[in-house]
Amino acid sequence: MVTFCNLTYLGVRGDNLDEFADMTSEIDRVDGEIIDKASKRMDSLTKPKGSLGQLERLAIKVAGITGKLNPSLNHKYSFVFAGDHGVAAEGVSAYPQEVTVQMLANFIHEGAAINVLGNQVGSEVVVVDVGVASDDIPPSVIDEKINRGTDSFTGGPAMSREDALASVKVGYRVVEEVAETGLDLLGLGDMGIGNTTPSSAITAIMTDSKPEEVTGRGTGIDEESLREKIAVVEEGLEVNQPDPTDPLDVLSKVGGYEIGAIAGAYLAGAANNVPVLLDGFITTAGALIAHAIEPGVADYMIASHNSVERGHEAAHEKLGLDPLLDLNLRLGEGTGAALAMHLVQSGVSVLNDMYTFEEAGVSPGGS
Repeated sequence: MVTFCNLTYLGVRGDNLDEFADMTSEIDRVDGEIIDKASKRMDSLTKPKGSLGQLERLAIKVAGITGKLNPSLNHKYSFVFAGDHGVAAEGVSAYPQEVTVQMLANFIHEGAAINVLGNQVGSEVVVVDVGVASDDIPPSVIDEKINRGTDSFTGGPAMSREDALASVKVGYRVVEEVAETGLDLLGLGDMGIGNTTPSSAITAIMTDSKPEEVTGRGTGIDEESLREKIAVVEEGLEVNQPDPTDPLDVLSKVGGYEIGAIAGAYLAGAANNVPVLLDGFITTAGALIAHAIEPGVADYMIASHNSVERGHEAAHEKLGLDPLLDLNLRLGEGTGAALAMHLVQSGVSVLNDMYTFEEAGVSPGGS
């Protein structure tokens, strides 16, 4: 039998979490009965038990999430949430902030890596502007702009608490709308120059780590710039003193609009019994926020890969997730999630289409 490491009792909420009640009320425990049935079927297929390793566990998890012994993955979506960050002015990135809006046009013209990898696996790419610091947004981008970028958290909170909550609701709402028309597998991605810096701050707080332990090179900055980036994260945490028991406090003080939207997207996926693939470091920071809002949401998450960012492993450990791939990725956009969709599809195909020993007329002792 396969069990999940989390399976948290849902509905136990702290004083700071009532603001999320409308987004968590539909989240339930994954279907344990289907997990048992899927486990028994997997063990009866024409192979030695456990011989397909993680593919078996992955398929069983998807069955439990969807509540279906024969899950369908016909409707795949990759959501890319975009936002800019005031902290980019502190020199934490190798690229100028203008690249964020330029990449939106690249997404729409299907010229980015997520377009190529999404098309390959049959995933529709949806781009959402939550906080890009420009009004020159391509018309095909979903306009949910809350503000033109955050403030630098070195001088105070990155955004107001109200705007932070609004960002979470954006992510929840846009995924909910797609789920109403058909959503079987969701991959999450990000776009925002400088966003590994707030992700490092969030990860440091939520995993009780030192900034230097979870702050990496992002777009590829040199050693001196990395030291400065760590100092910026330390300053932001010292100035703002975010409360790790209050996810909205953490998000508003050191987060980003797209990170909040990503957190909301996880909640919507769980509420609709949809498996949600984490991508890189930024989407995993969003997962930490979602997990702090509702711990049981982690049972609906699948970690696609382990990136080269220092804090990624600590975040996965906090969430209780084991990544499927390790390819030295550090792009974001949802690219790792798109790659992992192939593995999810393969695992589910094994569960759905492979013959049992009885169906194949093969002796179980002969496999």
